[in-house]
Amino acid sequence: MSIKSDHWIRRMAEQHDLISPFEPGQVKTNAAGERLISYGTSSYGYDVRCADEFKIFHNINSAVVDPKNFDSQSFVDVKSDVCIIPPNSFCLARTVEYLKIPRDILTICLGKSTYARCGIIVNVTPLEPEWEGHVTLEFSNTTPLPAKIYAGEGVAQFLFFQSDEVCAVSYKDRAGKYQGQRGVTLPKT
Repeated sequence: MSIKSDHWIRRMAEQHDLISPFEPGQVKTNAAGERLISYGTSSYGYDVRCADEFKIFHNINSAVVDPKNFDSQSFVDVKSDVCIIPPNSFCLARTVEYLKIPRDILTICLGKSTYARCGIIVNVTPLEPEWEGHVTLEFSNTTPLPAKIYAGEGVAQFLFFQSDEVCAVSYKDRAGKYQGQRGVTLPKT
């Protein structure tokens, strides 16, 4: 299994719609010249952006967090250029980019250092072979202070690993429950 380079990422995005919308370079400023948390293609990965749709967790109803019976009322929906996560809490968001993972590729996500150095952890499960959709992102604020997430800027890096053998059963083959997801997607059973 080997990690894929910027050449491969660009080729796959342009010829096979791996990432849409796609940025072939690394964007570090907006149109007004203001600094951004970078996004786009890097040496061995792709930095995705956060969309402006957020679900901020709250516990007003004293609900129990149950992955088999998740209460959607435990979230407040926010559409904004920024999201303020309460102390020791989390929010869900999604990528701007829609990804289509090839059958021989496993994709791993890591948070960007800018957020990690502020105590904000990005959690995303692996993107399995032939999965596609907007990626649901989870941001955990591990600090005792409110934390800010910026929409339209880089939040996480995806690394693409190609197997030396194609899998027998892909995510698409087994009709995974998150296939083709759009928007911020809550747990499903």
